Amino acid sequence: MPTKNFHSSRVVVIGAGFSGLSCACHLAKMGYQVTLLEKNDQPGGRARSYSDAGFTWDMGPSWYWMPDVFEKFFGTFGKKVSDYYQLDRLDPSYRIKFKNDVIDIPASMEELEALFEKIEPGSSTKLRSFLKQAKFKYDVGVKDLVYKPSRSLLEFVDLKLLLGMFKMDVFTSISKHVRKHFKDERLIQLMEFPILFLGATAENTPALYSLMNYADLSLGTWYPKGGMNSVVEAMVKLATELGVDMKLGEEVTHFSFHGKRISSVNTPLASYECNMVVTGADYHHIDQHILPEEFQNYTKKYWDSRVLAPSSLLFYIGVDKKLPNLEHHTLFFDEDFRQHASEIYNSPQWPSKPLLYVSATSKTDNSVAPKGKENLVVLIPVAPDIEDKPETREKYFQLIMDKLEAFTGENIRDHILTKRSYAHKEFIEDYHSFKGNAYGLANTLRQTAILKPTLKNRKLKNLYYTGQLTVPGPGVPPSLISGEVVAKEIGKDFPIFKNS
Repeated sequence: MPTKNFHSSRVVVIGAGFSGLSCACHLAKMGYQVTLLEKNDQPGGRARSYSDAGFTWDMGPSWYWMPDVFEKFFGTFGKKVSDYYQLDRLDPSYRIKFKNDVIDIPASMEELEALFEKIEPGSSTKLRSFLKQAKFKYDVGVKDLVYKPSRSLLEFVDLKLLLGMFKMDVFTSISKHVRKHFKDERLIQLMEFPILFLGATAENTPALYSLMNYADLSLGTWYPKGGMNSVVEAMVKLATELGVDMKLGEEVTHFSFHGKRISSVNTPLASYECNMVVTGADYHHIDQHILPEEFQNYTKKYWDSRVLAPSSLLFYIGVDKKLPNLEHHTLFFDEDFRQHASEIYNSPQWPSKPLLYVSATSKTDNSVAPKGKENLVVLIPVAPDIEDKPETREKYFQLIMDKLEAFTGENIRDHILTKRSYAHKEFIEDYHSFKGNAYGLANTLRQTAILKPTLKNRKLKNLYYTGQLTVPGPGVPPSLISGEVVAKEIGKDFPIFKNS
């Protein structure tokens, strides 16, 4: 096996998802020589794209929220988002199908307030108050909390931060917080829906996370032309410009050690000597299956006690005609919201009456499907670590088709040109995903900040972790931030390695 020798600032980053790409870019800018190893044949991690029969689908993330985080990332390198991809604000942001009606969420705050007032008289004033509080949480949470490495409680001994914490509603549930402001069940579901992907019911999620409502309703829902993979392509281009050496199709199988340091990262194709390692691969997989027991950060018991965010059952579907009534994003809240959440988090099982989400980027982007045709991604949030069988997937596919055909008034089944399903099995095969989860750890109070798995290995001097199982947590913007935070920690811990 050939060995590649590098000088003392050599860093190997494992995994070319958002966090790995972010970390690689920041480290390269700081002067490190970076090799980025990716097990799959395409960068992007969960944000890879899939193409078939002239259609292209984003395989994972499809919501572009918190545009300020993306601007900040590219701005660090003297770039703008517009240098790499076209970004458009969606209006309506998305459509919601309730049991008895359909509501479009407008981009304009004036129109949004009018919508709230129409649904529940007096609620527009309450919406202003709610979003004002949510903006404060966003400003403090994102600017002062999320960028902290959470390696010590001393990081949080800051007068401004401590004073702000009293207004953060950390010990109140989002369920109570929302219901203090709104009574109509449709408005309540609208305000609680971002929580469905945070990994707990609204009753068990801190009201701190109303900051997600500010990201949703105030900052807006955007779309990068070509899909979310356009952001991956932009980051790959930036990484290449910065000198990052990316290797695709090289899965890390083991490490070599010299004392309490990793001396090389090994794949079936090569051995990469290094002075520092950052893993954006699944934290649990590296900790429990790649590291020998003496160097593991956590025990099996610890990992099994973690509360995970959901997995997903996904279908990528190409249809040979346009489908009315669907928007770019359409949410089906036509079943019991609480029951579905409970069947994910409280009594894990396949949902009896699922809510679902449909992405049809072909509604606003003619580059992702042949003319006159529609590309659909249909997602059902499901519990992780449940049995995933082909007959179960087919059962839910038929249920989905029943809903979509009723909603669009069209025969869809006979017009499907291509179809692919994706769930626990593929999450594990493609990403070594812990228990087949799709979104990482749940953002519960006991798994926030310093209570998440730490970004630094305690037993090895040169191993760091980035991504959705460590701080700050799941989602694309947090993953971008995670990569930056880890890079800065390496810069502080080992400054002698720079420019050596």
